[in-house]
Amino acid sequence: ALILVFTPLFLSCFRALCCKGPPPPRPEYDVVCIGLTGAGKTSLLSRLCSEGADCVVPTTGFSIKAVPFPNAILNVKELGGADNIKKYWSRYYQGSQGVVFVLDSASSDEELEAARNELHSALQHPQLCTLPFLILANHQDKPAARTPNQVKPKTKPLATGLHFM
Repeated sequence: ALILVFTPLFLSCFRALCCKGPPPPRPEYDVVCIGLTGAGKTSLLSRLCSEGADCVVPTTGFSIKAVPFPNAILNVKELGGADNIKKYWSRYYQGSQGVVFVLDSASSDEELEAARNELHSALQHPQLCTLPFLILANHQDKPAARTPNQVKPKTKPLATGLHFM
């Protein structure tokens, strides 16, 4: 018969090397992603989730995606930007910890004005007004795209302290 005797030192070394257990969970944050139809919300989230760009279908209603980052996971509720859906956006704001507002930087002045009005409504909403906002000027690859600095004056009268990307 073989008898093994494990000393406390051996056991502590064994545990340190082999029995670390699962890594600690990454914190999760709930974020709402809004913007007009065609702003690129779905494409943005597909890229962040490493999904193929060829399978992107515009969102009708809403979708939820877990976007992994090295030290956190963003649970993003993407809300469709069609006129018949925008009126329901506020029903999905509950529990959000941040807002991503996506706008099409290559859109017409009229569309940019409509995006500005939606941004203004979101900034004033009681469930969102205290949350961090990321305003993303999307479609920078298009010839008519405005830079974030060109988009900023179009929304600046509404709020100060906003940062554009």
